[in-house]
Amino acid sequence: MEDTSDNKSVQITKHINIGMVAHVDAGKTTLSEGFLFAAGNIQELGRVDNRDAFLDTDDIERERGITIYSKQAEFAYGDTAYTLLDTPGHVDFSAEMERTLQVLDYAILLVSGADGVQGHTVTLWRLLHRYHIPTFIFVNKMDQPGTDREKILAGLQEHFGERCVDFTHAMACFQGNGEKGISQEDRDAFFENVAVNEEDWLEAFLDEGKLSLDDILAGICDRKIFPCYFGSALKFEGVREFLEGFGYFTLEREYGEAFGAKVFKIARDGENQRLTYLKVTGGTLSVRQMISGSAGTVADGEARGEGWEEKVNQIRIYSGEKYEAVDQVLAGSVCAVTGLTKTYAGQGLGEEEESDLPVLEPVLTYGVVLPEEFHANAFLPKLKEFEEEEPELKILWDEDLEEIQIQMMGEVQIEILRRKIRERYGVAIDFDEGRIVYKETIASTVEGVGHFEPLRHYAEAHLLMEPGEPGSGVQVGMRCSEDVLNRNWQRLICTHIAEREHRGVLVGGGLTDVRITVVGGKAHLKHTEGGDFRQATYRAIRQGLMKAESVVLEPWFSFRLEVPAEMLGRAMTDLEKMHGKFDAPEQLGEVSALSGMAPVIAMRNYQKEVQAYSQ
Repeated sequence: MEDTSDNKSVQITKHINIGMVAHVDAGKTTLSEGFLFAAGNIQELGRVDNRDAFLDTDDIERERGITIYSKQAEFAYGDTAYTLLDTPGHVDFSAEMERTLQVLDYAILLVSGADGVQGHTVTLWRLLHRYHIPTFIFVNKMDQPGTDREKILAGLQEHFGERCVDFTHAMACFQGNGEKGISQEDRDAFFENVAVNEEDWLEAFLDEGKLSLDDILAGICDRKIFPCYFGSALKFEGVREFLEGFGYFTLEREYGEAFGAKVFKIARDGENQRLTYLKVTGGTLSVRQMISGSAGTVADGEARGEGWEEKVNQIRIYSGEKYEAVDQVLAGSVCAVTGLTKTYAGQGLGEEEESDLPVLEPVLTYGVVLPEEFHANAFLPKLKEFEEEEPELKILWDEDLEEIQIQMMGEVQIEILRRKIRERYGVAIDFDEGRIVYKETIASTVEGVGHFEPLRHYAEAHLLMEPGEPGSGVQVGMRCSEDVLNRNWQRLICTHIAEREHRGVLVGGGLTDVRITVVGGKAHLKHTEGGDFRQATYRAIRQGLMKAESVVLEPWFSFRLEVPAEMLGRAMTDLEKMHGKFDAPEQLGEVSALSGMAPVIAMRNYQKEVQAYSQ
């Protein structure tokens, strides 16, 4: 194939950050290759199975044929410059994908034409809705036998609503007749399919027989319409048409003048240098610029931990494995920065606010088994580097067992982590069989009092502990007069509440869904030191939990199970044995689908069982 694009002669008028999301094996990396080929960035199309894909730069990714880490590529097509972020599709690496969503202007959701909408595709759709990201849908693998455009579009509308509209000929509807012209009947059908989704649009269509381009652009931005395109990334069919339509129906975001940035990823380069990946959301970012921040915030906006200020040493614009060092980037740019050592994924810098916690959390805990010559305590700081890069790992130290524990999504993630540790530190570690992550909360309101008074030390903390909303985590606040306790000591107590995960008293699960408020305390003018309130705070929480009515929270999977219709009975029997709950089955041609919830402990290895009996 030859690239006949005259792309380089066109003036760039806008810049857009796009992300590729999909169920595993839907063809994200292959479509990314198609974009780069169409733009003239690469001379031939790489393939995942040939291990020469431009964006799968890691050796493990090439060996396994899956994307594990989000990757960045820069390219231009038409009048638009793009920053493309290719995200993992495998469910074990969903948190990496979710963090990347928060810096996108638009998302491209890939659906395999051969497989249709998969269970994980529905989860991705919900996440795109949560972060309110305008979404284009590209139905891939349309070259495979049995793929029917009308049937697939109907399936998309069944899962995602009537707002999914075929945009294959949408540009021609606005550009008039000519080379790309379509019949008046097809033009009317397109406008009608769009208009029925909004009352104002329907009135405009009935009055004028068409819609304005501004209506369409605004509707896509507001997620009122989802353009759908069809093609085959592997055969390079429909790729150029998609890029042309994508450039035509997207708008560049507007940003403020004050500096702001969103951190979405921490990584290390080949020389083990720490990289902070961020999107500039306001103003500009320059080399040698001083960046300030804190270790996070608590519910009432008070600082959690010490504030910091560090200098940007280098700004890198990555494209695959290579990068270009630049002196300055403008708002809307995605880049990697060196010199920052205290940043973390989800952090807001400058005017940017902190991100919400990821929806997808690990549900399995594994104990780390180290070689005899390594002591767990000494090896813990090395593993903490991986926690920076993948916050969902949650690396913990169990004081009672004197054991390092890691919370993870599943077996594939275990294999990848084992390999990365061996490559970086030359240590072959192992893991135990793993345990379910349980959490605890309280069902009653109590006051906990913590007292710490060894020789020449003194601190006392009074905490009100109340049940919180499900999913709210640990909320921290202050409701104490400064006449009772100096505000600085109150802030210090808040810091100690938020600095670690507190254990429940029933099964030792992490405390969650509780609001802890500082209501009192005591300090001594001469003998109180900062560390004294740490001990007093921990004791107050423990004492409160001992008095409260505690509740164990068990993790459940939300699932969608699709099996051949003749195997539906077995699937329903299996789920009932697991004490699962599910809705009435859906019939999708020759396949039956069940949606519901089941305990993780019962469903943990069920995926393998389904693959075995359904082939």
